[in-house]
Amino acid sequence: IPLMDRHGADALRWFMACSGSPWAARRVGHATLEEIVRKVLLTYWNTAAFFTLYANAESWSPDRLGEAAPYRERPLIDRWALAELHRTVAEVTEAMEGFDTARAGRRLTEFLDDLSNWYVRRTRRRFWSGDTAAFATLYECLETVTRLMAPIVPFLTDYLWDVLRAPGAPASVHLASWPEVNQELLDPALGEQMALVRRLVELGRAARASGGVKTRQPLGRALIGARGWAELPTELRTLIAEELNVQTLEDLSGFSADLVTFTVKPNFRALGKRFGPQTKQVAAAITAADPAALAGTLRSGSPVTLEAVGLGAVELGPDEVIITEQPKSGWAVETGAMDTGSTGETVALDLTITPELRQAGVVREVIRLVQDARKASGLSITDRIELWWT
Repeated sequence: IPLMDRHGADALRWFMACSGSPWAARRVGHATLEEIVRKVLLTYWNTAAFFTLYANAESWSPDRLGEAAPYRERPLIDRWALAELHRTVAEVTEAMEGFDTARAGRRLTEFLDDLSNWYVRRTRRRFWSGDTAAFATLYECLETVTRLMAPIVPFLTDYLWDVLRAPGAPASVHLASWPEVNQELLDPALGEQMALVRRLVELGRAARASGGVKTRQPLGRALIGARGWAELPTELRTLIAEELNVQTLEDLSGFSADLVTFTVKPNFRALGKRFGPQTKQVAAAITAADPAALAGTLRSGSPVTLEAVGLGAVELGPDEVIITEQPKSGWAVETGAMDTGSTGETVALDLTITPELRQAGVVREVIRLVQDARKASGLSITDRIELWWT
């Protein structure tokens, strides 16, 4: 692939600039090219390589797209990926038409990261089982993003287009039409729910790290405290449980005060917009309120009314108060910071490891050892093995 000739280097520098790299205006050296290749182009390349590997193993080709379930019948993670894809089409099209290449590059980089590090990672088993919906979803994402990236990385995209293109498609990506947004696939509500899922997963991982428990060690339960938790579909809750490797998920607000200590803090950013110079009086009223009662009311979605000095009765909504729940000993807890897009979400992990959970952890470790041995032996995904246990 002619990536590193003069034209390839120019294309990479262009993509670096489009991605909003702080080095774009100052550095065009070898280190910069290595970074953009590793963070963006290799992510794109490896995602396409993953797809073709399993497509060849399962004899899947684009002419089988019609076998996939209709959009509304696909798993939520497929619908999320397609919604993000068409949001990307809309944003990149608007940016390119306005000559805002930095915005276009940033959005493409974000989408490739989401596609590789979330969608593909969460759906690997479905590709092994030949799930046609998974193949169709990933194919549409790769085919469309290849057309979006073509003006920025012309050589790499043309090579992969030749690998991915369906029968009857133009011979070059540069002869293909520009993608159009499918408004029916856009789903902002699902996007917000998936963003909540991913924030909770990150908090759970941080809780594991602080508790000194490896990810491969199953745990009995996790307690979740978050706005929007009650509305999350079962499918997305299952995704969180699998990511955190816990057997059950429970609502943190449903536990008694002897297990959970509530803390409430004023959200000065939100209060300041509404109350201005009188924010301090409202903040004092929040601090003086009963944390458990305040948290219970706000978690239910209802506003609370507090008496503030000089203002009288003030009604406050969930966005104006930050709630955290602190489980007591035997738990690892993490709460999201406001600057990460969180509204005080909390994940608490029960660190009690029963003999059954410990045995399940051993199984996870054995699977890792076997997979490492397969990789070191150079076996392909279709090669079968015999395994002896000692």
